[in-house]
Amino acid sequence: MSSRRDFLKKASLFAGATALTNVIPESIQKALAIEAAPGSTYLDAEHIVFLMQENRSFDHCFGMLKGVRGFNDPRTYRGPDRVPVWHQTMDGEKSYGPFHLDIENTQVTWMGDLPHSWRDMVMARNNGKMDKWLLAKRPGNQKYRHIPLTMGYYERKDIPFYYAFADAFTVCDQHFCSSLTGTSANRSYFWTGTVRENPRDPNSVAHVDNGQINYRDLTWKTYPERLQEAGISWKVYQNELSLPVGLTGEEEDWLANFTDNNLEFHKQYQVKFHPAYQAYAKRRITEIEHELTVARYASQEAYQKVVDRLNNFKKDVEQFSASNFAKLSKVEQEIHERAFTTNTNDPDYHKLEKISYTANGKTVDVQVPKGDIFHQFRKDVQDNKLPAVSWLTAPCRFSDHPSSPWYGAWYVSETLDILTSNPEVWKKTIFVLTYDENDGYFDHAMPFVPPLSNKPETGRVAKGVDTQDEYVTVEQERIRTNNPEASLESPIGLGYRVPMVIASPWSKGGWVNSEVFDHTSSLQFMEHFFAKKTGKKVLETNISAWRRLVCGDLTSAFRPIPELKKPAIDFVDRNAYLGRIHAAKDKQLPGNFVEQDYKSIIREFQLDGVKHYGLGTQEKGTKLANAIPYDLDVNLQVDLSKQRLTMFFELAGKLKANKKIGVPLIVTNHTVYREQGNSFQAWNFAVKAGEQMSYSWDMQDFLDGRVSFTVYGPNGYFREFKLELNKLIPRIIGYQGKGQVWHLKVDGVKEDFLIKDLAYGMKDTLHKAGRTKVYSFDLQDSHGWYDFLVRPISNEQITYRFAGHVDHGKSSRTDPLMGS
Repeated sequence: MSSRRDFLKKASLFAGATALTNVIPESIQKALAIEAAPGSTYLDAEHIVFLMQENRSFDHCFGMLKGVRGFNDPRTYRGPDRVPVWHQTMDGEKSYGPFHLDIENTQVTWMGDLPHSWRDMVMARNNGKMDKWLLAKRPGNQKYRHIPLTMGYYERKDIPFYYAFADAFTVCDQHFCSSLTGTSANRSYFWTGTVRENPRDPNSVAHVDNGQINYRDLTWKTYPERLQEAGISWKVYQNELSLPVGLTGEEEDWLANFTDNNLEFHKQYQVKFHPAYQAYAKRRITEIEHELTVARYASQEAYQKVVDRLNNFKKDVEQFSASNFAKLSKVEQEIHERAFTTNTNDPDYHKLEKISYTANGKTVDVQVPKGDIFHQFRKDVQDNKLPAVSWLTAPCRFSDHPSSPWYGAWYVSETLDILTSNPEVWKKTIFVLTYDENDGYFDHAMPFVPPLSNKPETGRVAKGVDTQDEYVTVEQERIRTNNPEASLESPIGLGYRVPMVIASPWSKGGWVNSEVFDHTSSLQFMEHFFAKKTGKKVLETNISAWRRLVCGDLTSAFRPIPELKKPAIDFVDRNAYLGRIHAAKDKQLPGNFVEQDYKSIIREFQLDGVKHYGLGTQEKGTKLANAIPYDLDVNLQVDLSKQRLTMFFELAGKLKANKKIGVPLIVTNHTVYREQGNSFQAWNFAVKAGEQMSYSWDMQDFLDGRVSFTVYGPNGYFREFKLELNKLIPRIIGYQGKGQVWHLKVDGVKEDFLIKDLAYGMKDTLHKAGRTKVYSFDLQDSHGWYDFLVRPISNEQITYRFAGHVDHGKSSRTDPLMGS
């Protein structure tokens, strides 16, 4: 830290509390107060700073935040029983929904992490059913097995710094992690855009487990290498690497980078040249040689293991010596030094010290870093030497990982403090806070995944897009795991939603962005940014065609300076004291989860098919919403002569975007399809701007003569088509108009139809039999949001439902139904 006094002043942020009472956190105030040059845009920035923290889902952190698609989402994904995914069950009898985790009055932040690997992520998704969270994410600790921890969430009073941070800048509520995996694979997408040595070859092994990546001498190309080739400056800042350097126990947790810098795992960076590792290896050689002369071993095998360890250290010292480093090319030397920037110039960077504080009348001692874990980053900011791109990797204790108490707010706040300590730097900086994966914590947004392009029964994607590189088939899983009995098959991603906040002079104001992003969006942003700023094409060719199509490039989060206004931020009233988190260590377990009867819930939702599914617990009100380029229409047509149902997808592509835009969609059906007992199916789609796409089903495959299609898209886009196939089916089409106008064409109806607004206050309309008419709805009063039900007066089993937002190229507001 800059000083012990400064550390103590800010240490309340360890608890998630704000540094001052009754005010916006000081670091955020400073960032808001510094203005960029009048008329400037994000392309005038000179520095991009990324901080990827650990293992929190969006709902777990921000499900209660005003304006985002959180716990008041009215059109939530529904699984096989037509029940919204809020209601999870393990046995079909008991159900549990989201419940509040009290960070101060329970020991939740001391209870460790939940399962978060490839297998349990895929299990929770369950082939689009999204109904295995309680089973897949059950706590491993026997003391907590009875608690549905996966469903737990925090709210503003628990993590007020993060809520204030989101209120001040732009929070992205359609930001998904890249893969249905743990840390290292997701960070591989963040650094490199892929998890395969040969990204376009589906038979190149997918590295979806941490053990396939960490210190495995990967050889595929990384984005920092591309920056290096283009002459664009970059650095990765950390206090120390995770490669062994002699840190032990608490030292490792407070001082090393928690294996969060994936460049350590790529052969081309030659991490073992790291001076601290070389010094450690030499010490270990001396220690082991002494051990071999005095120790007695139980067997020759045990003795040989020690000898092998000694020889490995000797080999490393010889191969990665300072003299051999000098023989490397300039590029090889530079990428090593830039990737592994540590705080060697701080004499205390490998040390802890003990501090004391009083909590609940008790004096408590805690170990903390003695040095400044931001030393080099702080110095580069102060000396105006910050590179064009910086990545920060926090130690475990500051990473927000659930296996460690939630101290990460201090790290984020300190990053802001450092950047704003030099106003000339901050006014030209874009700071992106993101998270690698969701740990075992639930998020209600079904992740968008591709269909398998060589299996048309899984859905459809835009012309020319091959998605085989986005899948792990059963055969590939057996090869990957060397297990001939393996049966898992799954798309690799997208994974579940995780928080992202973009802080800069061009993204402040308390906005919400609802374009689909993943970890490759950061790479795509840099591609765009440096192409515009320098004229250089620094492309990450590892990114798949499907991912590049459906994931945006972050540019929609920025606005020119004249469009920005001072944000309306709620003050946080919280006493600042150091021991808030520590004092909770011995408190009660979380116990406010509610057990419900799952069968009663099924009956409730089967009786009310148009019910809004929000939980009604989220903060009230709306926020400003970024313009996003989704001028999307989806309609269903029936051809009785051919006995075919055809769904048409069209993304007009008339709205401003900095890249070729696509939209991912999920279609489900809740009737019996092709075989008895198969009463739920899911298909995946991706439509490209300017290209109409269609997909057809044979009517005879719906065995009970009914369909119940639901279409889910980004930002609350929703369509529902319930039809009885033996009835004469009208032609009903919904489509966007100019501005905030939405049109509905009704044709071929033989009886009166009702057009009913389910959410936004418009009067019912009666469409008379035998007429053809286009109805136009001006949606300005609802800020472009709509939710219309169309059905015959005499039959509630036939319904067309159209809901979502009319995007028209201008900023708007978030869904008022969520804010009510």
